[in-house]
Amino acid sequence: MNAVTARAFAYDYSQSDCGALRTRIGGAEALLRCSGALWLAGERALVVADLHLEKGSSYAARGQMLPPYDTRETLKRLAAEVEALTPAMVVLLGDTFHDRKSEARLAADDAERLRELARGRTLVWVVGNHDADGPHALPGETADELELCGLTLRHEPRASPQPGEVSGHLHPAARVKATRGSVRRRCFITDSERAILPAFGAYAGGLNVRDKAFDGLFARPPLAGALGNGRVHAVGWRSLVGD
Repeated sequence: MNAVTARAFAYDYSQSDCGALRTRIGGAEALLRCSGALWLAGERALVVADLHLEKGSSYAARGQMLPPYDTRETLKRLAAEVEALTPAMVVLLGDTFHDRKSEARLAADDAERLRELARGRTLVWVVGNHDADGPHALPGETADELELCGLTLRHEPRASPQPGEVSGHLHPAARVKATRGSVRRRCFITDSERAILPAFGAYAGGLNVRDKAFDGLFARPPLAGALGNGRVHAVGWRSLVGD
């Protein structure tokens, strides 16, 4: 993917040595990680959205046979982020489970991986529309939203510009103009005032940021942080196309 500059929009960002984008959201320093996780260094907080654990088993129960390895793969990538950053807090930003029965379908080793997240740190489950009950037998705190680093972390973005909001729910994806056709990638989307995180789950998919679901959410044309191979690419709004 070719990175397209967004400096014309006066966004404050830079590339870190690990390939992430270093930027500010509502005044807070933030790192947009290549995995799709958000790192808030001020609180040593790792934030991930929309894991949709056990989506594969949910589909299998309805007769659509998907390989049942999505939970394992998603938690493996999350564990790698925890190992790399040693966070004091892990925030699961809603729709961590694909449905309200997902926790009961967890394999024993996957449940243990989730328990490991809470050992020696704070684990916060922000509830979403798929998992409104929160966890039942797993450790951690449950919240509708969380105030952190001067930001409000919630699952679903509220309508109209919301300075300081960090959310998930919409699974943003960017389609970027390329020399030959286009390239589609999951992405962060931000106007420096608010940010919407990409879905972290292996089977979660993505919604094009040009979709009408994003209309009116940003006060100015936003910047996409498209997830590439070992790098988050800063892409200006005019370089993004619809599906």
